[in-house]
Amino acid sequence: MNVREAIWTQPMRGFQISVVIMCLVVCIIDGFEILVMAFIAPTLSKAWSLTQVQTGYLLSAGIFGMAAGSMLISPLADKIGRRRHTIICLALIVIGMSLSAMAQNLSWLLAARAFAGLFLGGIVASLNVLVAEYSSDRRRGTVMGIYGIGFPLGAALGGLISVALIGAYGWRGPLWFGASLTAVMFVVCLAMLPESVNYLIEKRPAGALDAYNKIGAKLGLAPASEMPPQSPYHARTTVGRGMFQGIMLKRTIFLWCGYAMLVSAFYFANSWTPKLISDATGQPMLGVRAGALVAAGGVLGALLFALLSVRVHPRLGTVFVMWGGTIAFILFANVFRSGPVTALSVAVLVGVFANGGIAAFYAISPPIYPTAIRGSAVGFMMAFGRGFSILAPIITGYILASGVTPPTTYMGFGVILIVAGFSILALHRSYRGANALDAMQEEWRAASEAKENTAAA
Repeated sequence: MNVREAIWTQPMRGFQISVVIMCLVVCIIDGFEILVMAFIAPTLSKAWSLTQVQTGYLLSAGIFGMAAGSMLISPLADKIGRRRHTIICLALIVIGMSLSAMAQNLSWLLAARAFAGLFLGGIVASLNVLVAEYSSDRRRGTVMGIYGIGFPLGAALGGLISVALIGAYGWRGPLWFGASLTAVMFVVCLAMLPESVNYLIEKRPAGALDAYNKIGAKLGLAPASEMPPQSPYHARTTVGRGMFQGIMLKRTIFLWCGYAMLVSAFYFANSWTPKLISDATGQPMLGVRAGALVAAGGVLGALLFALLSVRVHPRLGTVFVMWGGTIAFILFANVFRSGPVTALSVAVLVGVFANGGIAAFYAISPPIYPTAIRGSAVGFMMAFGRGFSILAPIITGYILASGVTPPTTYMGFGVILIVAGFSILALHRSYRGANALDAMQEEWRAASEAKENTAAA
């Protein structure tokens, strides 16, 4: 049995779990850093006398960088490896967060947030792929659901911590805190994060066999004298063929559309809820707490998705999460001005589905595509979705400035989630009959077994 076979078929070992934990911790920090502007926006807006439109641009700056990073930085993982890609991104995130903390004017802060966003967006695809590839076939949906807790947990904890940091150090405090945490994980990943086994097998970089055997030793396997056979699909798989030809074109369209709609609602809810609650109540810290509760709800949403994945296919679980989000957004719209206690309580429910939906897409996207293009494919999906989500905070600023009420805006995004659910339902229906990835895995296994039998003979 080779290393890839062991990961696919055997119960998950401590080494695999440690990889998931490292990626989870980075994702937690990522979740905080992506949404940190939403937490500091109420205080920063007062300190710099920002308008609603200027605040919208500031909230979108990091998202713009993330969209560009997903398109330009994520594909590099398929060329240089998931490990090296992750480590480089962590180093550059530290620089971006530090520059943000030192900003002296709006233009400086916009540029610094966009720079940090490049690598915050670029790193996600590598993390997703590593977690998916180090999970067993049987537990992948559940593991990805648990891993998906990282993003909302980071935002939730970040929101709570930001209250104390802003009180003690002003709006710069949370930014310096994020930079410090990222620096710590840079050191940890440099020392401990392994390379993707699939990358080693399919790409065969220098030292691949040695790295492969080190991973195998941690799984209790004997050293191999040569690498397992490459996938018969590897040599002829390109991004164009793997994403846009035949049935894959239809699946890519359904996946991208669903993700774009989900992240638009996600960034609206996470970026604007703290500001809107602050404006409605006149209490900036209450807005920060509302944002933290939206993020905290995402932890419950990721757990909900993990539980659903035990009972139903992860794609169907994603559909349920999307439609649950519609109900939550409409409910929040109707209780928005009902008082702080009611609004904060329902804010948790918004987070359950908006933030939990991110965990769902993290789980269902990597297995759709073959290894050779997986990092690029997931990155392009995120870039497409974030391209739309860049506009969500900005357009919301203009919508609110035109006189549209916050409750009406929430209801509009709730309707968007209905369409997102139907997109993923259509994606799931495209798998009626043979599952393409399962067929590829069976062929890989057959080729591997044939080579091992020939060697034994």
